[in-house]
Amino acid sequence: LNLPQFVQLIEMFLGEDVSLPTVEKLVAFIKEEYKQTKEEEKELEKVQRICRLAQRELLLEALFEKWDINASGFVDLEDVDAVLNTFEEGMTEGAVGKAKEQLYTHYPQLSRVGKLSPKTFQALLESVASQCTGDEDEAIDNLVEFLTGIVERRPTECLRSLTRRRWLHNIQLAAETSRASMEPVYKAVFNALSQDAEAHGNNKKLSAYIALLEENKRAPERGRILLHYVACTADDAPYVLNQTLYKDMKGVSFAAVEEGKPIHVPRVQLHGNIHFWNHDRPVEERKGSLLVLPLHDARWRAFGILGLDTLQDQRDQTIFLTHEISFYQGVSHAFSKAYHHICALENVLQMATTALDWLYPRAPSISAVIVYRVEPGTDETCSYALCKMITTDNIGHKEIHSSPILLVRKKNLLRDYLFKCVDSSEVVYTSACGEHHIAVPLRDLSGQALVILDISIGHDQKLPPHEHKDLQKMLKMAQAACSEILKTSSEETEPTYILEAEHVANWRRVGILFHRFMLQDLRECI
Repeated sequence: LNLPQFVQLIEMFLGEDVSLPTVEKLVAFIKEEYKQTKEEEKELEKVQRICRLAQRELLLEALFEKWDINASGFVDLEDVDAVLNTFEEGMTEGAVGKAKEQLYTHYPQLSRVGKLSPKTFQALLESVASQCTGDEDEAIDNLVEFLTGIVERRPTECLRSLTRRRWLHNIQLAAETSRASMEPVYKAVFNALSQDAEAHGNNKKLSAYIALLEENKRAPERGRILLHYVACTADDAPYVLNQTLYKDMKGVSFAAVEEGKPIHVPRVQLHGNIHFWNHDRPVEERKGSLLVLPLHDARWRAFGILGLDTLQDQRDQTIFLTHEISFYQGVSHAFSKAYHHICALENVLQMATTALDWLYPRAPSISAVIVYRVEPGTDETCSYALCKMITTDNIGHKEIHSSPILLVRKKNLLRDYLFKCVDSSEVVYTSACGEHHIAVPLRDLSGQALVILDISIGHDQKLPPHEHKDLQKMLKMAQAACSEILKTSSEETEPTYILEAEHVANWRRVGILFHRFMLQDLRECI
């Protein structure tokens, strides 16, 4: 138990309206009678091991950032491999080759793309360290020291990298506080690009746009897929926004998608295969550089493009430099994470409504359920806030809040039980405003509360046994489905499909995921 969970357990044991002397007696009793068992000693060792792994992760993240000086989000496997093969301290013969084979087994796309993310970078070094003689933690420390010493960075490079990472962080923060809207993310992406062009790109005047791959249902004869332009910089909106690029049209965007790497056209006027959206621009002014970067998900599948050009900048020297292209790859990677974060949240909320649809006919004693999303706080006084997303009444009618209501702790003392639920990531039973409530977290992959279900059971102190059993079953399946959604979104390994119906578009799969886990549970009970 962590501290909030321990406090929550004691409060549940004591019940409501308990006197201070009773609390003091319980504390004194626990202090006097508590003796650590062997099982608890093992658990303590496990916690200490988790702490060491967390410290190691921070150490390796810092090392990754030093190698990834342009904040691209990746480092070349070939470069790391070449350096690791010169490391000799405790290294067994062929250790790096064996480590790479293990990595390819878990992440098959690595052999094709040759790029290490922070996660696969850490996995590679841990695999190498496990094959070194002696203590693994010591081997990791030696590897980090060696790899840190290999890379030398100038102070100006370090400052540029730090600034760029702050802009990339703003993209992720926009996703976490956007209330499931993509607009703040688009704005953060274009801000990062324009600020970098001003600070590190010789003050280039950039046009930027994002297009997502979609199934071509409009004109199938023009290709199976199309690119739909969903966002762009303000000056380009009249010409680019909501446009459609088909495969039979001019352009290099589909080539970037298919090849899986950026395509840089230094001088568009000399290329001959560029599609110009702004037909009002005279031919003699169609000069500048173009860069198209594919957008990849965690498993390196392309789902769109990020495009940039300097056609509005009439200076001669507007070619994108290597460090700029690397950073723009970092922006595309940050956008991908933000995009899939929002998609995953939408999927979790959709799954939660499916679960509630299943529950309501089986638990008529439940009078209402409110679904909250946990998001970062708006200022330093609160580390997180609760965003009201969905409200359901006693017959299951749902209201989706298009303008979600934000709850902060200091202004919602009567709903403090919701914040206790977040703090402990555990179920909280309480009474508030004359009604009894059950606050239940749906946890992310790290065990922290991601979504809170505020279940009101009216004036009844508890549900009838059969309704409570169905509620427990629903919550168990909802948590399993939630974890599956988050793994599918963020993991770099392929998801597992159980039902034939899951081999469909992602949004349709989410609709049946809760029922899939319910079916699996039923099969196990037979």
